[in-house]
Amino acid sequence: MRLATGQVAVVTGAAGGIGLALARRFAAEGLTVVLADVEESALKKAADGLRADGAAVHARVVDVGVREQVHALADDTYERFGAVHVLCNNAGVGSGAEGRMWEHEPNDWKWAFEVNVWGVFHGIQAFVPRMIAGGEPGHVVNTSSGDGGIAPLPTASVYAVTKAAVVTMTESLYAHLKAEHARVGASVLFPGPHMLRTGLWESHRNRPERYAKQRPRKAPYRTLGQWEAAMREAGQDVVFTPVEEVADLVADGIAADRFWLLPASEHSDRQIRARARSMLERSAPDYLEKFILD
Repeated sequence: MRLATGQVAVVTGAAGGIGLALARRFAAEGLTVVLADVEESALKKAADGLRADGAAVHARVVDVGVREQVHALADDTYERFGAVHVLCNNAGVGSGAEGRMWEHEPNDWKWAFEVNVWGVFHGIQAFVPRMIAGGEPGHVVNTSSGDGGIAPLPTASVYAVTKAAVVTMTESLYAHLKAEHARVGASVLFPGPHMLRTGLWESHRNRPERYAKQRPRKAPYRTLGQWEAAMREAGQDVVFTPVEEVADLVADGIAADRFWLLPASEHSDRQIRARARSMLERSAPDYLEKFILD
């Protein structure tokens, strides 16, 4: 699909980080961008910044975990613009879970699944049927993570499980679109290959009361800066991937109708090979050993 002036892109989680970078990239291609985010003040700032740069922008506060709000976003977008060509189901949260998996609070799982999994499905259900019916070329990009889609991250198991679900959901979506002979493509995005400066690190700021923590945390939440400092103190190299590079990866991938939006990385390739080898050999998942030793 060729990105072109006059098309419409909808991006969730668009008030900052990857989502805002995607919106800027699409706007640079001449697309009208529809920004959706749960954080009203940040959303307004993002929309105002894009408008100041000359972009055609519409912004709407949306909690993607609430089906009715995502469908209202779709209704609003189609009433205003008549079509959607690019849909980026990008909104996501970290769960804030602590300890071993069996110690996690149910609300940690419920909140992460509502946003990271149900939020993607709500976007698919609200927009994809209309995108197909419109008959124009289109594309859906669902944001996963190397922590779940390439190799699991046991130290963030709730997040990893939800992001693994996004991979399978997108594979299924791809197959269903092909079966319909739709002019709509699908991709799964693995941002990276390094750490990213996004609001995901401080997801707790937007945690809804209905999924509040049920007991006090053992340790306070860390900011991204604190995580970075701790990693450096432990002797780890800390490298960040600019979110603009992720946006370029997505734009190029849409143009090439590429399913796996996976940056070139020998580290990722090693993880993929190790996991596949374990499965093919029916052997123990040795690629998890570093976490077991922790």
